[in-house]
Amino acid sequence: MLPKTYLASDHDIDSRLIDEDALYVIETLRNAGHKAYLVGGSVRDLLTKKTPKDFDISTSAKPEEIKALFQRRCLLIGRRFRLAHIRFGHKVIEVATFRSGDTDSQDLITHDNRWGTEEEDVMRRDFTINGLFYDPSSHIVIDYVGGWEDTRKGILRSIGDPLNRFRQDPVRMIRILKFIARLGFKMSKDCADALQACKTEIVKSSPSRLLEEVLKMMESGFSFEFFKLLSAFGILELIFPDLYRFLKTKKGDEVYHYLRIIDQVHRKHPKAPLDRSILVSCLLYPALEQEIENEYIAKGTKPHLGQIIFASTDVIKNLITHSFSHFPRRLTHLASYILSTQYRFTPLTGKRHAKPKFTSHKEFPLALTFFKLRAVFNPTLTETYESWKKFHQQKTRPARGAHHPPPKRRQATDEESTVPEKEAIS
Repeated sequence: MLPKTYLASDHDIDSRLIDEDALYVIETLRNAGHKAYLVGGSVRDLLTKKTPKDFDISTSAKPEEIKALFQRRCLLIGRRFRLAHIRFGHKVIEVATFRSGDTDSQDLITHDNRWGTEEEDVMRRDFTINGLFYDPSSHIVIDYVGGWEDTRKGILRSIGDPLNRFRQDPVRMIRILKFIARLGFKMSKDCADALQACKTEIVKSSPSRLLEEVLKMMESGFSFEFFKLLSAFGILELIFPDLYRFLKTKKGDEVYHYLRIIDQVHRKHPKAPLDRSILVSCLLYPALEQEIENEYIAKGTKPHLGQIIFASTDVIKNLITHSFSHFPRRLTHLASYILSTQYRFTPLTGKRHAKPKFTSHKEFPLALTFFKLRAVFNPTLTETYESWKKFHQQKTRPARGAHHPPPKRRQATDEESTVPEKEAIS
């Protein structure tokens, strides 16, 4: 099949938005005789005048050939899905070899290391808007699947039969809702019908992949819309059944208010997402308040800290860790700490210790940040938040006149001192 190609005169992609290291990777692969293109979300974002967060590259080079070109910069990862990560400091450019696969099969994809052509590679992708190649050197967009027109019209359409594609990889159902939330696109009718027919297949997907998609959306600035869509299409009750039921209650509506708040934060500071333990706490804190109200306050008692910690652990188990998705233990431990610490900021007794020791805890800033979100939700807490913030700043500020001696310089060996500067840096 011959693709449609669109020249620079057909689009207004701003090449200044393309990461220089991604361009370097493509140029290096090209100079070694391989095909290499930007692919997927970065091309879609460039066409819709958004700044891409990630720059994925597809190439004809095999993983070992990529490794040979980039050597120590390159880390090959995965067994079932072999990928190359090219590292530039903390930044990673993901490079994948063109793959082929049976797009008509309904079997769950369990391996994906069969190399193919660029056309075959496109045909195994999820949606047409993610099936576009971009050649930065010629400024040409290459389209095998009609992604150009769908991007222009704002339509989410599956590459191939959506019933088969959703059964092959159920996480695609999460992804299509993600694109609706982020881009404001509409789902094609056949995709909408297939999603309803296949939604129970979601429990066959990888829990870690599914959780990563959910957490990424909580960092995206569009978590409110995303969770509304998860609920409306019946996915949320399958992956987080207890959370789904809680969101249907009057108290559960507060979760959506917290989602709006974190969306405002992430849209204002897109490169500095909140810690994921804070995001998880946004889903859980209203439920913890409800639990304490039902088990203690309504019965005329006030829980002590140990009981609050136990209640927070109970809420975490019921709402998220007993669901399909498996949360990392560290994440749930941090969330439990953040939740229980809120009752130290605003004790149910109304009393506050003059010199609380808990502010020395290394994770205290996470709890304080969540308290700030609470103050946005409930402005009557603003003064209390500011007092805790000031107290913490005073406690962590170095004492006046404190002197810290400069670090000792390690004595260079004779061999090290003779290495030329450029060689030493490399």
